[in-house]
Amino acid sequence: MTKVSKLEGLRGESACLVQIYGKQLGRRWELRGRSLTIGREEGNDLVIESDAVSRRHARVDVLEDEVTISDLGSTNGTYVNETPAKATPLNHGDLVKIGDTIFKFLAEGNLESAYHEEIYRLTIVDGLTEIHNKRYMLEYLDRELARCLRYGRPLALVMFDLDHFKKVNDTFGHFAGDTVLRAVSTSVRDRIRREELFARYGGEEFAIVLPETPRDAALLFAEKVRLLVAEKPVAFESQQIAVTVSLGVGTISPAVKTVPELIEAADKNLYKAKNQGRNRVVG
Repeated sequence: MTKVSKLEGLRGESACLVQIYGKQLGRRWELRGRSLTIGREEGNDLVIESDAVSRRHARVDVLEDEVTISDLGSTNGTYVNETPAKATPLNHGDLVKIGDTIFKFLAEGNLESAYHEEIYRLTIVDGLTEIHNKRYMLEYLDRELARCLRYGRPLALVMFDLDHFKKVNDTFGHFAGDTVLRAVSTSVRDRIRREELFARYGGEEFAIVLPETPRDAALLFAEKVRLLVAEKPVAFESQQIAVTVSLGVGTISPAVKTVPELIEAADKNLYKAKNQGRNRVVG
């Protein structure tokens, strides 16, 4: 039986949807005891101006003690935590994907506090992949590099991106591309230790900061990431999409002492890996 969130006070008074990925990042829609229609055309309660969203795409219903979401026969579907929505009950923290837009459902405790916490989270986390974003990664790398230089400790940066990602989008569609990005992010994130950092650098490019890690160990780690991705095709609808990545490793040295220099070193090796045939590590 699916666990549902018990709503406090008036029906739907303490629940809302917060957009965490898409054009209106951070906007919220409060649910106040009424159905909420979502779609591309004017007249919906929540209008998403995107060709990936159907004219009438989905409906949120606020019931006595639960909130549910249903797809309205849309072209691209409505998903709750990657599962197609069919009168699906929503729980606090659930991710709702409508076309190319993602919302988070909030329905517990102090709603205002939860909302502001989510807004702060949006400044450091990428909404699609649920890993850290470039802004946070640069701040983290700046702190770690300064620490490692001060104490004479090693530091490595691994940059990687998905090979032929445009072909994935062109062949299977942008929704498949999003699925691939999330799947790869989840697989790699599970291998990241607490003292390390994994972030989406931009598009299909990612970065892993490895404090206290010399070059040889960083190369070994990057090779494990390469194999992890290559050996695990991504399931999309009824198909299996083969994915590989190219990786470049950079380390601090007498010639590399700043964040831009370290990123440039890793990036140059990444492009060498791609030029040498892809699906390999250079460092």
